Amino acid sequence: MKLLRYGPSGQEKPGLLDKEGNIRDLSGVIPDLAGEALGDATLERLRALEPASLPLVEGSPRIGPCVGQVGKFVCIGLNYADHAAESGMDLPEEPVIFMKATSAICGPDDAIEIPRGSVKTDWEVELGVVIGRHAKYITPDAALDHVAGYCVVNDLSERDFQLHRSGQWVKGKSADTFGPIGPWLVTRDEVPDPQDLAMYLEVNGRRYQEGSTRTMHFDVATVISHLSQFMSLHPGDVISTGTPPGVGMGQKPETYLKPGDVMELGIEGLGVQRQKVTAGA
Repeated sequence: MKLLRYGPSGQEKPGLLDKEGNIRDLSGVIPDLAGEALGDATLERLRALEPASLPLVEGSPRIGPCVGQVGKFVCIGLNYADHAAESGMDLPEEPVIFMKATSAICGPDDAIEIPRGSVKTDWEVELGVVIGRHAKYITPDAALDHVAGYCVVNDLSERDFQLHRSGQWVKGKSADTFGPIGPWLVTRDEVPDPQDLAMYLEVNGRRYQEGSTRTMHFDVATVISHLSQFMSLHPGDVISTGTPPGVGMGQKPETYLKPGDVMELGIEGLGVQRQKVTAGA
Protein backbone atom coordinates (compact mmCIF):
# COMPACT_ATOMS: atom_id res chain seq x y z
CA MET A 1 0.00 0.00 0.00
CA LYS A 2 0.90 3.62 -0.48
CA LEU A 3 -0.31 5.58 2.53
CA LEU A 4 -0.13 9.33 2.97
CA ARG A 5 -1.31 12.34 4.93
CA TYR A 6 -2.97 15.26 3.19
CA GLY A 7 -4.32 18.70 4.07
CA PRO A 8 -3.05 21.94 5.62
CA SER A 9 0.02 21.81 7.83
CA GLY A 10 -0.92 20.60 11.30
CA GLN A 11 -4.37 19.45 10.12
CA GLU A 12 -3.41 16.49 7.92
CA LYS A 13 -5.77 13.56 7.46
CA PRO A 14 -4.73 9.97 6.69
CA GLY A 15 -5.20 8.71 3.16
CA LEU A 16 -4.51 5.86 0.77
CA LEU A 17 -3.33 6.16 -2.82
CA ASP A 18 -5.38 3.85 -5.04
CA LYS A 19 -4.12 2.15 -8.20
CA GLU A 20 -5.41 5.00 -10.36
CA GLY A 21 -3.42 7.55 -8.36
CA ASN A 22 -6.45 8.94 -6.53
CA ILE A 23 -6.34 9.81 -2.83
CA ARG A 24 -8.88 7.96 -0.70
CA ASP A 25 -9.79 9.29 2.75
CA LEU A 26 -8.92 7.01 5.66
CA SER A 27 -10.01 9.34 8.47
CA GLY A 28 -13.11 7.23 9.08
CA VAL A 29 -10.93 4.18 9.65
CA ILE A 30 -7.88 5.49 11.56
CA PRO A 31 -7.35 8.86 13.28
CA ASP A 32 -3.90 9.42 11.78
CA LEU A 33 -1.03 7.60 10.15
CA ALA A 34 0.91 7.54 13.40
CA GLY A 35 1.87 5.41 16.40
CA GLU A 36 -0.03 2.17 16.79
CA ALA A 37 -1.82 2.70 13.45
CA LEU A 38 1.51 1.72 11.86
CA GLY A 39 1.46 -1.75 13.43
CA ASP A 40 0.95 -4.95 11.47
CA ALA A 41 -2.63 -5.49 12.70
CA THR A 42 -3.85 -2.09 11.53
CA LEU A 43 -1.95 -2.27 8.25
CA GLU A 44 -3.51 -5.67 7.59
CA ARG A 45 -6.96 -4.17 8.23
CA LEU A 46 -6.24 -1.34 5.81
CA ARG A 47 -4.97 -3.79 3.22
CA ALA A 48 -8.28 -5.65 3.35
CA LEU A 49 -10.28 -2.53 2.48
CA GLU A 50 -11.67 -1.99 -1.00
CA PRO A 51 -10.22 1.42 -1.96
CA ALA A 52 -13.28 2.29 -4.05
CA SER A 53 -15.38 2.05 -0.89
CA LEU A 54 -13.43 4.92 0.70
CA PRO A 55 -14.35 8.58 0.12
CA LEU A 56 -12.55 10.12 -2.86
CA VAL A 57 -10.51 13.22 -2.06
CA GLU A 58 -11.26 15.83 -4.69
CA GLY A 59 -8.78 18.27 -6.17
CA SER A 60 -5.06 18.43 -5.45
CA PRO A 61 -4.59 18.88 -1.71
CA ARG A 62 -1.23 19.57 -0.11
CA ILE A 63 0.61 16.34 0.73
CA GLY A 64 1.98 16.39 4.25
CA PRO A 65 4.71 14.31 5.86
CA CYS A 66 3.68 10.68 5.50
CA VAL A 67 4.03 9.96 9.23
CA GLY A 68 2.46 11.96 12.04
CA GLN A 69 3.51 12.45 15.66
CA VAL A 70 7.07 11.26 15.01
CA GLY A 71 8.77 10.48 18.31
CA LYS A 72 12.35 10.18 17.08
CA PHE A 73 14.02 11.23 13.84
CA VAL A 74 17.27 9.26 13.81
CA CYS A 75 19.86 9.60 11.06
CA ILE A 76 22.84 7.54 9.97
CA GLY A 77 25.91 9.43 8.77
CA LEU A 78 28.59 8.42 6.27
CA ASN A 79 26.72 5.27 5.27
CA TYR A 80 27.87 5.22 1.63
CA ALA A 81 31.60 4.74 1.02
CA ASP A 82 31.78 7.18 -1.88
CA HIS A 83 29.92 9.86 0.08
CA ALA A 84 32.33 9.46 3.00
CA ALA A 85 35.20 9.91 0.55
CA GLU A 86 33.76 13.09 -0.98
CA SER A 87 33.24 14.44 2.56
CA GLY A 88 36.89 13.74 3.39
CA MET A 89 35.94 11.39 6.23
CA ASP A 90 36.88 7.81 7.01
CA LEU A 91 34.32 5.05 6.60
CA PRO A 92 33.07 4.27 10.14
CA GLU A 93 33.56 0.91 11.86
CA GLU A 94 29.97 1.03 13.14
CA PRO A 95 27.01 3.23 12.22
CA VAL A 96 27.35 6.95 12.97
CA ILE A 97 24.16 8.06 14.74
CA PHE A 98 22.82 11.58 15.05
CA MET A 99 19.38 13.04 15.69
CA LYS A 100 17.36 15.51 13.68
CA ALA A 101 14.77 17.64 15.49
CA THR A 102 11.22 16.52 14.73
CA SER A 103 10.32 20.20 14.25
CA ALA A 104 12.33 19.99 10.99
CA ILE A 105 9.74 17.63 9.48
CA CYS A 106 7.62 18.99 6.63
CA GLY A 107 5.75 17.79 3.58
CA PRO A 108 7.53 16.46 0.48
CA ASP A 109 6.68 19.48 -1.67
CA ASP A 110 6.74 22.21 0.98
CA ALA A 111 9.10 25.14 0.46
CA ILE A 112 12.55 24.80 2.02
CA GLU A 113 13.69 27.74 4.14
CA ILE A 114 17.37 28.66 4.22
CA PRO A 115 17.99 29.42 7.91
CA ARG A 116 19.21 32.76 9.17
CA GLY A 117 22.99 33.05 8.86
CA SER A 118 23.31 30.07 6.53
CA VAL A 119 26.12 30.00 3.99
CA LYS A 120 26.16 26.29 3.13
CA THR A 121 22.66 24.76 2.91
CA ASP A 122 23.01 21.36 1.25
CA TRP A 123 20.84 18.48 0.00
CA GLU A 124 20.84 14.71 0.70
CA VAL A 125 18.41 12.17 -0.79
CA GLU A 126 17.97 9.28 1.64
CA LEU A 127 15.92 6.14 2.18
CA GLY A 128 13.64 6.62 5.17
CA VAL A 129 12.57 3.68 7.33
CA VAL A 130 9.42 3.97 9.46
CA ILE A 131 9.19 1.71 12.50
CA GLY A 132 5.90 -0.11 13.01
CA ARG A 133 6.63 -2.29 16.05
CA HIS A 134 8.56 -1.71 19.27
CA ALA A 135 12.18 -2.78 18.88
CA LYS A 136 14.76 -3.27 21.63
CA TYR A 137 17.89 -5.42 21.47
CA ILE A 138 16.80 -7.09 18.25
CA THR A 139 18.99 -9.06 15.85
CA PRO A 140 19.54 -8.14 12.20
CA ASP A 141 17.56 -11.24 11.18
CA ALA A 142 14.47 -9.91 12.96
CA ALA A 143 14.95 -6.23 12.17
CA LEU A 144 12.86 -5.86 9.02
CA ASP A 145 9.84 -7.41 10.77
CA HIS A 146 9.72 -4.20 12.84
CA VAL A 147 9.37 -1.96 9.78
CA ALA A 148 6.00 -0.46 8.81
CA GLY A 149 7.30 0.89 5.52
CA TYR A 150 9.71 3.08 3.60
CA CYS A 151 9.71 6.63 2.26
CA VAL A 152 11.84 9.33 0.66
CA VAL A 153 13.70 11.73 2.97
CA ASN A 154 15.65 14.86 2.07
CA ASP A 155 18.16 15.21 4.91
CA LEU A 156 18.89 18.90 4.37
CA SER A 157 22.02 20.13 6.10
CA GLU A 158 23.70 23.44 6.85
CA ARG A 159 27.35 22.40 6.56
CA ASP A 160 28.85 25.41 8.33
CA PHE A 161 26.54 24.88 11.33
CA GLN A 162 27.17 21.12 11.18
CA LEU A 163 30.95 21.11 11.01
CA HIS A 164 32.19 24.44 12.37
CA ARG A 165 29.84 25.49 15.13
CA SER A 166 31.26 23.46 18.05
CA GLY A 167 28.95 20.57 18.65
CA GLN A 168 27.28 17.51 17.28
CA TRP A 169 25.85 17.45 13.75
CA VAL A 170 22.33 18.17 15.03
CA LYS A 171 22.98 21.94 14.81
CA GLY A 172 23.27 21.72 11.04
CA LYS A 173 20.45 19.23 10.58
CA SER A 174 17.49 20.61 12.49
CA ALA A 175 16.37 23.91 10.96
CA ASP A 176 12.68 24.25 10.17
CA THR A 177 11.82 22.47 6.86
CA PHE A 178 15.08 20.47 6.90
CA GLY A 179 13.21 17.15 7.02
CA PRO A 180 10.79 16.61 4.11
CA ILE A 181 9.26 13.12 4.40
CA GLY A 182 7.10 11.40 1.78
CA PRO A 183 5.11 11.62 -0.39
CA TRP A 184 4.04 8.09 0.45
CA LEU A 185 4.69 5.58 3.18
CA VAL A 186 5.09 2.44 1.09
CA THR A 187 4.40 -0.61 3.25
CA ARG A 188 7.18 -3.16 3.56
CA ASP A 189 5.31 -5.84 1.61
CA GLU A 190 5.72 -3.65 -1.49
CA VAL A 191 9.48 -3.25 -0.93
CA PRO A 192 10.82 -6.81 -0.98
CA ASP A 193 14.45 -5.68 -0.99
CA PRO A 194 15.27 -2.26 0.51
CA GLN A 195 18.88 -2.82 -0.62
CA ASP A 196 18.03 -2.58 -4.31
CA LEU A 197 16.44 0.83 -4.81
CA ALA A 198 17.69 3.45 -7.28
CA MET A 199 17.72 7.04 -6.02
CA TYR A 200 18.47 10.49 -7.42
CA LEU A 201 18.43 14.21 -6.67
CA GLU A 202 18.43 17.17 -9.07
CA VAL A 203 18.78 20.91 -8.49
CA ASN A 204 17.37 23.18 -11.21
CA GLY A 205 17.23 20.20 -13.57
CA ARG A 206 20.86 19.18 -13.08
CA ARG A 207 21.35 15.73 -11.62
CA TYR A 208 23.80 15.81 -8.73
CA GLN A 209 23.02 12.54 -6.94
CA GLU A 210 22.41 9.20 -8.61
CA GLY A 211 22.93 6.03 -6.65
CA SER A 212 21.42 2.91 -5.18
CA THR A 213 20.80 1.52 -1.73
CA ARG A 214 22.92 -1.43 -2.90
CA THR A 215 26.02 0.57 -2.00
CA MET A 216 25.08 1.23 1.64
CA HIS A 217 27.94 0.47 4.01
CA PHE A 218 25.53 -0.80 6.70
CA ASP A 219 22.28 -2.22 5.35
CA VAL A 220 18.84 -1.38 6.73
CA ALA A 221 18.59 -4.48 8.92
CA THR A 222 22.02 -3.82 10.46
CA VAL A 223 21.13 -0.18 11.10
CA ILE A 224 17.85 -1.03 12.86
CA SER A 225 19.47 -3.73 14.96
CA HIS A 226 22.37 -1.44 15.90
CA LEU A 227 20.08 1.40 16.94
CA SER A 228 18.00 -0.96 19.07
CA GLN A 229 21.05 -1.73 21.19
CA PHE A 230 21.19 1.91 22.31
CA MET A 231 17.55 3.05 22.36
CA SER A 232 14.07 1.58 22.08
CA LEU A 233 12.49 2.18 18.69
CA HIS A 234 8.77 2.91 18.78
CA PRO A 235 6.01 2.89 16.14
CA GLY A 236 6.30 6.06 14.09
CA ASP A 237 10.01 6.60 14.67
CA VAL A 238 11.78 7.53 11.43
CA ILE A 239 15.31 6.43 10.49
CA SER A 240 17.11 8.18 7.65
CA THR A 241 19.77 5.80 6.39
CA GLY A 242 22.43 7.93 4.69
CA THR A 243 23.05 9.47 1.29
CA PRO A 244 24.99 8.50 -1.85
CA PRO A 245 27.61 10.85 -3.32
CA GLY A 246 26.82 14.09 -5.10
CA VAL A 247 26.01 16.46 -2.25
CA GLY A 248 26.84 20.14 -2.66
CA MET A 249 29.76 19.94 -0.25
CA GLY A 250 31.39 17.37 -2.52
CA GLN A 251 31.27 19.49 -5.70
CA LYS A 252 34.31 21.27 -7.09
CA PRO A 253 33.75 24.08 -6.39
CA GLU A 254 31.35 23.49 -3.53
CA THR A 255 27.76 24.29 -4.52
CA TYR A 256 24.98 25.19 -2.11
CA LEU A 257 21.31 26.02 -2.27
CA LYS A 258 20.05 29.58 -2.76
CA PRO A 259 16.58 31.15 -2.85
CA GLY A 260 14.76 30.27 -6.06
CA ASP A 261 16.46 26.90 -6.55
CA VAL A 262 14.19 23.91 -7.16
CA MET A 263 15.05 20.40 -6.00
CA GLU A 264 13.57 17.17 -7.31
CA LEU A 265 14.46 13.86 -5.68
CA GLY A 266 13.09 10.37 -5.69
CA ILE A 267 13.61 6.73 -4.83
CA GLU A 268 12.45 3.85 -7.00
CA GLY A 269 8.90 2.86 -6.05
CA LEU A 270 8.67 5.39 -3.21
CA GLY A 271 7.72 8.55 -5.06
CA VAL A 272 9.17 11.95 -5.84
CA GLN A 273 9.63 15.15 -3.86
CA ARG A 274 9.81 18.67 -5.37
CA GLN A 275 10.81 21.67 -3.28
CA LYS A 276 11.44 25.34 -3.98
CA VAL A 277 14.08 27.03 -1.85
CA THR A 278 13.17 30.26 -0.09
CA ALA A 279 14.96 32.69 2.21
CA GLY A 280 13.97 32.04 5.81
CA ALA A 281 12.58 34.80 7.99
